[in-house]
Amino acid sequence: MTLMILSSIAAGIIMGMLTHPFWIQNFATLFIDIGTILLLIMVGISIGLNSSVFEQIKSIGLKLLLMPLAVVVGSIGGAAIGGYLVGLPFNEAGAVGAGQGFYTITSIILASHSNQLSTIGFIANLTRELASFIFIPVIAKKMGYLETIAPAGSTSIASALPIISRSTDAETVVIAFITGVICTALVPILIPLILNL
Repeated sequence: MTLMILSSIAAGIIMGMLTHPFWIQNFATLFIDIGTILLLIMVGISIGLNSSVFEQIKSIGLKLLLMPLAVVVGSIGGAAIGGYLVGLPFNEAGAVGAGQGFYTITSIILASHSNQLSTIGFIANLTRELASFIFIPVIAKKMGYLETIAPAGSTSIASALPIISRSTDAETVVIAFITGVICTALVPILIPLILNL
């Protein structure tokens, strides 16, 4: 998956540099909107296919909401601190952090503010996802199972879930999945909210 992501980005950059496909720019927003809608539909289908998730949510109770809350606060807070260190305003840095690893939606939403911020959001959240692939197994061994969820952020519902599954136990996978659902649902709400502060 990582190689596919990096190859796609590289192919797009090369195509843009060599062919200058200006006609694509006319349809870029439409393509992005269609892709975003399809992505969100697929997230909904993956939740709907896992019928046992709702039973497991009931058994864990409200304590389950603490993990996504910690991930959201940590993501935004960490990005705000990093942004301060490099001179990025709080609202822009916080909006990048609110992406929580969901680089596609983050870059799309931030593009309405500026292309530069969209690029920062894309790179920061893609880097977070790729770093989580490396660090999740190490964190599981050295720190604990629940700690593996935070680096994944919203990707704990998708690309990071198999790594969490291999590195931890079934209960952690359920918590990771639910955390990913909540974090993913919050991304398109939090980014514009923080950006407009």
